[in-house]
Amino acid sequence: MKLSILGAGAWGTALALSQAERHQVTLWTRDGRHAQEMEAERCNNRYFRGFPFPPSLRLTSDIQAAAGGVDLLLAAVPTAGLRQTLSAVAVREAPLIWVCKGFEGGSAKMPHQVVAEEWPTDIPRGVLSGPSFAQEVAAGLPTALTLASGDEDFACRMAQQLHTGRLRIYNSDDVIGVEVGGAVKNVMAIAAGISDGLGFGYNARAALITRGLAEITRLGLALGGRLETFMGLTGMGDLILTCTGNLSRNRTIGLELAKGRPLVEALEALGHIAEGVHTAKEVLNLARKLAVEMPITEAVYRILYQNLPAALAVDELLGREPKTENFL
Repeated sequence: MKLSILGAGAWGTALALSQAERHQVTLWTRDGRHAQEMEAERCNNRYFRGFPFPPSLRLTSDIQAAAGGVDLLLAAVPTAGLRQTLSAVAVREAPLIWVCKGFEGGSAKMPHQVVAEEWPTDIPRGVLSGPSFAQEVAAGLPTALTLASGDEDFACRMAQQLHTGRLRIYNSDDVIGVEVGGAVKNVMAIAAGISDGLGFGYNARAALITRGLAEITRLGLALGGRLETFMGLTGMGDLILTCTGNLSRNRTIGLELAKGRPLVEALEALGHIAEGVHTAKEVLNLARKLAVEMPITEAVYRILYQNLPAALAVDELLGREPKTENFL
């Protein structure tokens, strides 16, 4: 299969390395100088150092060349860049899969809604998501993901095509559930990082993950997702990984905020996009609009955007009136 991956960040590069074993892969970056660097070094030293490219992996900064005549396009750009990237493609004929996790800034639209506005509706499309650190996928460590599409046949076929010996892919038709789980878990990971950074221990982390899953599920159901999706890889699985793994960018931001480091400095030190920072604002707006209770999300938002000290935010969460445990 001829496959082009749009976006040469860590995740796009990891997927390119993984799929180059089976398919003819082209990796696109919007920065011409970045493409030249990768071609010369045969490695993505700018964003994903330490993983050399196989000779078969092609590199380009020409999006029309990347998108033309392929069997599948895989968009691996951040949510904020998805619309711009898709709109730049002149000939929109290839099936499309995206791997970004978040809500579009300002509109709070999910990626599938952005795709619906930018890609012909008669072309198959889907979302690939789940608990996955790019570094482990590139290293060939075992990983399981979910590919969701409204076209069940497309989801099944692409899951089989993208499946490798160490990358197991399940199929689903719950696009909304998969997208909500992948987006909101990043907000919870910031909260988990704050909790860990303040030294609150494993008990607190377990409670936060459990109640965070309840928030994700409540919002996801209100938006049209299905309960079982949030109990699976793209819900519980992704949440556990992102809230506990040391490779998590969003958890890292939380750890830095717990130290009192300003958000701007924490993001600059990270050197990568932490989707949860932007997602928190859109998720809270959606929750208020849909009358969905999301106290952890609100606390994260206030820490990020209203300068609420992390320790005080935790005190406020713990000081809430006791109530019957209610998952939904």
